[in-house]
Amino acid sequence: MPEHDWPELPYEAWKDTLATLHMKLQIVGKLRLALSPFEPEWAHVALYLTSRGLTTGPMSSGGLIFGVDADLIAHQVVITTAAGVTRQVALVASPVAAFYKDFTAALDGLGIHAKIRPVPDEVSDPIPFAEDTVHSAYDPEWANRFFHVLARADLVLKEHRSRFRGRTSPVHFFWGSFDLANTRYSGRTAEPPPGADLIARKSEDAEQVCAGFWPGNAAFPEPAFYSYTYPKPGGIEAQRIKPATASWDPKLGEFVLLYHDARKAASPQDAMLDFCESTFAAGARLRGWDPGLVAERSA
Repeated sequence: MPEHDWPELPYEAWKDTLATLHMKLQIVGKLRLALSPFEPEWAHVALYLTSRGLTTGPMSSGGLIFGVDADLIAHQVVITTAAGVTRQVALVASPVAAFYKDFTAALDGLGIHAKIRPVPDEVSDPIPFAEDTVHSAYDPEWANRFFHVLARADLVLKEHRSRFRGRTSPVHFFWGSFDLANTRYSGRTAEPPPGADLIARKSEDAEQVCAGFWPGNAAFPEPAFYSYTYPKPGGIEAQRIKPATASWDPKLGEFVLLYHDARKAASPQDAMLDFCESTFAAGARLRGWDPGLVAERSA
């Protein structure tokens, strides 16, 4: 993939659209959370990339099988039942409160009922969805550009995932933290950090190395690939990783490869893969993982 296939995604240029899209996708994601059986490390809550956006995959409510897709090309959230009935809610410049009302009305009209916590998670100063008139910006061109970056990052992470022989998550999109991720597991349990909330207690109870991509937020206003090892092994921040533009971020406590730097590499895809694989190797080596868990890269 040449650089021109990896479009620029400057956080400041679309941060208002990003914030609105984040809140609206949380509403979709909470429906999946409510209607899916629990899986370790919250695997049951995530969304997945499609050729047009993000999807919940199939779910069931009262015997009705259906799925919800966020189409970031046509800019609609589409609810489709197994019987072929559909409802659409537009993704436009409108308050989150209006989207929440329209989305719940569409679910009700199909006989889909689920009890969700109607407040966003993993954000500072959360506003209940029904009261959120603050987030209303939506530029379809930026939302579509974000999707194109996600779709390409999804393929890179799938290639990274393909080499691991042990337990690994799918490449999936977490609507709370708003990142695309793949996590590898050693098979050993781990203790969640002291004072961990419910999310951390259920997600950090296994030894893991995670790599992913996020579009940035107010605290870290840069799109970037990231990687962390949990539990954090001593000395990991001093490990040499690839490419040379990647580094350890002490504030985040993670390795970071800025998207801006990755897309300017001779081969952005190779730079991203090198980052994922070298940071995994560093964490796995320090945690004493079995080297045989990783297959050789195909020629």
